[in-house]
Amino acid sequence: MNTTQSPFSRPIEILLVDDDLADVKFTQRALKMGQVTDNLHVAMDGIEAMRFLRRQGQFANAPRPDLVLLDLNMPRMDGRQVLQEIKSDEQLKAIPVVILSTSDADVDIAASYMGHANSYIMKPADPGQFNSAVLTLAQYWFSVAKLPQKVGS
Repeated sequence: MNTTQSPFSRPIEILLVDDDLADVKFTQRALKMGQVTDNLHVAMDGIEAMRFLRRQGQFANAPRPDLVLLDLNMPRMDGRQVLQEIKSDEQLKAIPVVILSTSDADVDIAASYMGHANSYIMKPADPGQFNSAVLTLAQYWFSVAKLPQKVGS
């Protein structure tokens, strides 16, 4: 399946929320390899992510993401809190949120789905498997799943 063809008439926007620079670089590389998007935005913690999503301060002109890739374990405001804020906000709750975490704890997986995460993917330790996982999730969300043309306001 060709992932270079966007189902949208506009660029695909992804917000990656992760404080681990190595994982950010792995994700960037995987998306670039799959030619999925050039519009990957990175927030290094939950507070920055919520400012981006709510278009506050320096993010006043930020695009509305088509997908949020969210790590659970971060400083200041963790992914669990971000998920809760996104899914309780009328302007944001329709944005799909994929948890991308190193945790394989049943409690984290269950809590994520109970918090209305759209998917939970454990980050593989192997770089090749990591690339494959990111490409598979991007292919699903942007080639298989049907998303609204405009999410939120």
